[in-house]
Amino acid sequence: MLTAGSFADGKLDLPEAGRWHELVGGELVQLDPPEMAHGNAVLNLSRALAVHLQDAGDAYACFELGLVVARDPDTVRCPAISVFTEGEPFAESDRLVTETRPALVVEIASGRQRRNDMPVRVQELLDWGVTCIWIVDPDDNRVHTVVADKGRTRLAGHETLKGAPVLPGFSITVAGVFVEPEWWTGR
Repeated sequence: MLTAGSFADGKLDLPEAGRWHELVGGELVQLDPPEMAHGNAVLNLSRALAVHLQDAGDAYACFELGLVVARDPDTVRCPAISVFTEGEPFAESDRLVTETRPALVVEIASGRQRRNDMPVRVQELLDWGVTCIWIVDPDDNRVHTVVADKGRTRLAGHETLKGAPVLPGFSITVAGVFVEPEWWTGR
């Protein structure tokens, strides 16, 4: 049984420097590497969030940061993006794991393993106190949003993903989440 601390201490020694590894109930789990659509979604959301957060005061995003969502036994989930809206700016940026709760978590349901685990992952985040979760689904080009105590919505390509209540004023079309970035395609 590993702890969150021992997971963090040894993470960089794991294959791929610990990318695609999580700790679930004290056990090390290696996730399947993500698909290309996973990367496109992270790139597009990262860019849109960067533009928005540049004017949003102390809010900032971290990528693949380990979130200690449970203790005894420890569970550390590493979602694609975690957005923090409180506390010291960039306090979590250099950490491998944290117990600080982000206001928004972006999960990508790419691959069989992530897709199958998604209901458990979302419930763990909600139980831990995350306010808002976006589940990006590259298989059907939809984004599912979960807001604590307010319910769930499913957005299709023609709809707009909005940041409220966590990131007021943020928006991106759902289609824009999945498009291949122009710099990648050379268009």
